[in-house]
Amino acid sequence: MKNSTQKMRITAYTQAAPGLGETADRLGTGKTDRFQDVLTMAKDTGLLKGARTEFVRGRMPKALVAKAKARSGIQSDTKLIEVALANLALADDYPSWLLAQHGTISTDVDVEF
Repeated sequence: MKNSTQKMRITAYTQAAPGLGETADRLGTGKTDRFQDVLTMAKDTGLLKGARTEFVRGRMPKALVAKAKARSGIQSDTKLIEVALANLALADDYPSWLLAQHGTISTDVDVEF
């Protein structure tokens, strides 16, 4: 079930976004298209507005960072964190909502086709 949920989220993020923004353009092309789309959506919703005043830091396992950089094509730690935060901020809750609806239709409802 987890893989189908992840695929649904990835599908939502890989939809073509009109006009890639300046921030997204700096990431390059190819493997990073979906990450560019996420940054474009974040920019379009105002999440990337304003001064960069927040400082986010943490120690991560080397293998995790290496895998994330390899998969995304992003080399900058700052840009990697920005994409990760944008993914979380724009997360689609539809898969969770849909799974929560299991068994909520009354047995009295006629759903025959």
